[in-house]
Amino acid sequence: MPVERAFAWPVRVYWEDTDAGGVVYHAQYLAFLERARSEWLRARGHGQEALRDAFDLVFAVRAMQIEFLQPARLDDALQVSVTLTQCRYASLRIAQEIRRDGELLLTAQVRIAALSATQFRPKAIPHALLNELRLLPLADPEIKMETDEPIQVAP
Repeated sequence: MPVERAFAWPVRVYWEDTDAGGVVYHAQYLAFLERARSEWLRARGHGQEALRDAFDLVFAVRAMQIEFLQPARLDDALQVSVTLTQCRYASLRIAQEIRRDGELLLTAQVRIAALSATQFRPKAIPHALLNELRLLPLADPEIKMETDEPIQVAP
């Protein structure tokens, strides 16, 4: 079975996502990217609410770099991808793309902080989740996963 290098989430463009010309409003792309990141975690068995309830953990975007390459339009069917590129004790870096029928519309590099849900201060990612994330394949095998220490996998 081939290894999936990136997670993809489908998004349909509705009127509410567009400006008067039927083109996706630039800020709406942030919502598309957020939904895909949330569903990426959920697909791995770690819903946002469950992480908050069980571990007092939330993920917050710390920084984002976006390149808008082509516009998306009303009724487009988009694929929003998520690929982990770095995993540290209390932060993640994620590469994201938005495509329409294979055409690249947007790229984003996202820095995410792990925070205490009650104090909004940096918090370590739970050990089991951290190890799981560090074992994910990368989109480009030439990129090396940056880690703070060797992965310790429980038997």
